[in-house]
Amino acid sequence: MKRMIFALMLTIAAQARADDELRVLAPQPGGVAPGNLLEVYLKQQFYQQLDARTAAFEQLKGPADCRAWQQQRREFFVRQLGGFPQRTPLEARVVGHLNGEDYRVEKVIFASRPDHHVTANLYLPKSPGPYPAVLVPCGHSHDGKAAGGYQRVSILLAKNGMAALCYDPIGQGERYQMLDFEHDHEHFKSVSRPLPVPHPRVQYLCTVEHTTMGLGCILLGTNIAQYRIWDGMRAIDYLQSRDDIIADKIGCTGNSGGGTLTAYLMALDERIVAAAPACYLTTFRRLIDTQGAQDAEQNIFGQIAFGLDEPDYVMMRAPKPTLICAGTRDVTFDIEGTWDLFRQSKRFYSRLGYPERVELNEADVPHGFYLQQREAAARWMHRWLLGKDKVIQEVDPDSLPDPISDEQLRALSAGDWTQEQLYCSPEGQVLLMPGEKSVFQINAEIEQQLQAKRTAAWQAISVAQRQELVRKTIGSSIPQSNATGGSIESVGTIQREGYTIEKLVLTPEAGIRLPALAFMPTKLSGQACLYLHGISMQADAAPGGAIETLVKQGQLVLAAELRGIGETETGHDKQDYGRGRFGRDVQEMFLAYLIGRSYVGMRTEDVASWTRFLSEYQTTSDQPNQIQLIAIGEAAVPALHAAALQPDRFASVRLRNTIRSWSEVVRTPETLDQAVNVVHGALQHYDLTDLIDLAGADKTLLEEPVDVLGEPLREKAK
Repeated sequence: MKRMIFALMLTIAAQARADDELRVLAPQPGGVAPGNLLEVYLKQQFYQQLDARTAAFEQLKGPADCRAWQQQRREFFVRQLGGFPQRTPLEARVVGHLNGEDYRVEKVIFASRPDHHVTANLYLPKSPGPYPAVLVPCGHSHDGKAAGGYQRVSILLAKNGMAALCYDPIGQGERYQMLDFEHDHEHFKSVSRPLPVPHPRVQYLCTVEHTTMGLGCILLGTNIAQYRIWDGMRAIDYLQSRDDIIADKIGCTGNSGGGTLTAYLMALDERIVAAAPACYLTTFRRLIDTQGAQDAEQNIFGQIAFGLDEPDYVMMRAPKPTLICAGTRDVTFDIEGTWDLFRQSKRFYSRLGYPERVELNEADVPHGFYLQQREAAARWMHRWLLGKDKVIQEVDPDSLPDPISDEQLRALSAGDWTQEQLYCSPEGQVLLMPGEKSVFQINAEIEQQLQAKRTAAWQAISVAQRQELVRKTIGSSIPQSNATGGSIESVGTIQREGYTIEKLVLTPEAGIRLPALAFMPTKLSGQACLYLHGISMQADAAPGGAIETLVKQGQLVLAAELRGIGETETGHDKQDYGRGRFGRDVQEMFLAYLIGRSYVGMRTEDVASWTRFLSEYQTTSDQPNQIQLIAIGEAAVPALHAAALQPDRFASVRLRNTIRSWSEVVRTPETLDQAVNVVHGALQHYDLTDLIDLAGADKTLLEEPVDVLGEPLREKAK
């Protein structure tokens, strides 16, 4: 046993030495570590865009400027969401009743879209109506509307003369979209502990579902937030359809992810008279500096580039009454950013003549819809919906210990009703209802409609116009000419039997440094290969490996890396926050998304820069090297784009272990590591299969294609 352990240790040590030997990027004294280069690069652009937005905000002088600011941002916001669908019949029905102390509950189900249902609990006073109503979107609780804090605030509102409609978001409560229809499970795992599932067929934490659905929406040019906002808007439609609700007295309050939805709804739906978002609003600067980009619905494409920061969600609704609820010790949404947001909002409301209509409630609590925030939200709603200031207390303050601990606060958030008691659907999940359509099915139908339109549009334009459309879609500046920027540096050589390895560093633009290994055979055959592996340039570089096989055939091989791959890969924990399903760099992907850039676009430019270098490297004549392009895994999609934009550069293109089309990402309810492959709105214009024709169908080969989970497909496709 000791000998086996010793041998294993020697093997590990030898592999570490080999890895170090082939490492190219050395840490720079006082500089940025290779694994942080891309993050810092993106943040620099992010800060510049925020500074530009701040400068523009400071130029607002009076009401006319403020109204123009609001209108521009509303129009941009709706456009980036992909607009909204048509209103269709709600088909609302009350399916059950519960009686509480001084309040009652109606269990409601309605269709926000055809065959796509929302489950909700309507909390009503026992006194005669009609009543004002408050919409309560849920935060990221796996049990949705059954979470104790959301029950408690709804009950508090009902006991004080207001109706409260608390509904399940998609991916939560009764509305999970990725059910397991083959096996039953007792638990799913969060970051820190196993959690009981709200239904035995639920597989993933709600945040995983949201971002999985979000990737398909991105390709369609929409956002998963569109679904969630539309559910809220249709919930208001339902409230206004009832005789016991005062139609022009609607409020909205929600916590965390429900605070996000409250912010979105209050900014876009003018029917919301009073709003109280909790534990969400901060500034994007503080969010990115502290926690990083959040789930798919909390990132709108290009919003920072446009100048849409979180304070604008408040300002878009000015001068309607808004209470910002926050926690001093909220580690997710930073309180310093919340105060910055509040000051901006107060100034904006003051310019419109209503400074008293925006306020901040800061409670000395962590992240969550705690007692102090529930009471503040209820008081705010009573003031603006019932027209009276009232001291609303959920419990007798004299009965509370001083000070009160976080554990005691959490105990005060226990709900009156169980998940099963609050069920609205027959089996506890709407997706088990006959004919119910998931988000994935709806998106697949949208993609089918887009396919017909984009095919006709694609066929109607020239090759040059198609290439320009691709450039514009991915945000690439690759010109049609062979010129592209970048400088190259040689940092060392390694001698192996029959060939030499030169270590190279490419600087394609300020802030980005990319490594490569150039394998030079003793006798060149005249062929050159650009070898791009999605794991690292070292993946196939060992003696006896795939690269050495090519080199011994006389090929000059450049094993190069694209940004965010290999030595510049970010170091986030793959298991953190569900990122194991989306890739280690999902936060950087969403940061790029916020500033209007795509990983595919940036990496396509990296391919072009390496191609330019290799075409002139070690040439033996006046003619540039004709390049054989090999791209594997994560490098394949940008490589295909580069080949489509500059087809004359490549003698052949071999793409291995890659997906065949983006439409598969849209229609498949489960994906793995696809965040870096998606491009906003791409399927409005083209799919990956269209790029094969641009690159040259006769010289482009898909080898060992995989599905969106990375599993091999049997067939080989051209």
